[in-house]
Amino acid sequence: MSERTDTATEAFVAHRNLLFTVAYEMLGSAADAEDVLQETWLRWTGVDLDEIENQRAYLVRITTRQALSRLRTLGRRKESYVGPWLPEPLLTAPDVAEDVELADNVSMAMLLVLETLAPTERAVFVLREVFDLDYDEIANAVDKTPAAVRQIAHRARAHVAARRPRGVVSPAEARGALAAFQRAVETGELQDLLDILAPDVVLLGDGGGVVQAVLRPVTGAEKVGRVLAAGLGKMAEGTLLPAQVNGYPALVLRFDGEVDTVLAVRIDDGLITGLYAVRNPEKLSHMDKETALRR
Repeated sequence: MSERTDTATEAFVAHRNLLFTVAYEMLGSAADAEDVLQETWLRWTGVDLDEIENQRAYLVRITTRQALSRLRTLGRRKESYVGPWLPEPLLTAPDVAEDVELADNVSMAMLLVLETLAPTERAVFVLREVFDLDYDEIANAVDKTPAAVRQIAHRARAHVAARRPRGVVSPAEARGALAAFQRAVETGELQDLLDILAPDVVLLGDGGGVVQAVLRPVTGAEKVGRVLAAGLGKMAEGTLLPAQVNGYPALVLRFDGEVDTVLAVRIDDGLITGLYAVRNPEKLSHMDKETALRR
């Protein structure tokens, strides 16, 4: 291996976790983020390193452009997706939870908010608000002028602020909500869970047409309660255990050791306003090994 290749490899490996996090935040899909990293590596190996002043910024630029291209393709795939589309859950290391801002931004609830942004808005928001890149760097990454990027950032920030969870949820709050869910499964008594469901709670299930899941959002505590009550018996046959998913406490349901469902929650003002059940087997491959995320 040449010295130049060694240098390129070292730089890529040094920033790999950051690049994955950028791609994942933009896509909500670990599988697509991995593909973006492969494409980034192929382009990086063709770059003249002597011409690069800031390797980190250049790698982020390549990753962003590849992710934007992939995001538009992903948008077309989602149009034909069976049932609600949820982000791909990641088993995350404890240090992700310790970075409160990062955990908030990669949470399932926040990734669903980012889904409501246009591709370029999402890229600009992620690079500015999560990774604190300056406007010139972002402009290079998204092929816009710095002035245009400022406008996009302002618009995206306002859009997200109107939809994101109200205040940062503490891990203790999330654990408490999930403990109530776990008690309901273990005892068959649903009341503890119903007591912490917001009146306008929304249940989303992602089976991708591969396994059974609710095919449209279920809204309202009474309706959500009925759906959950119908599934408690089946869930009790498996093993339901807490795990750190996307930086927050979540529950993982396993049957015979295999992950069946990842359940995450959104909490606003102490009540569960969102229940997210990911069941599509194609989205559960990152639940057996911790994924390192970095800013």
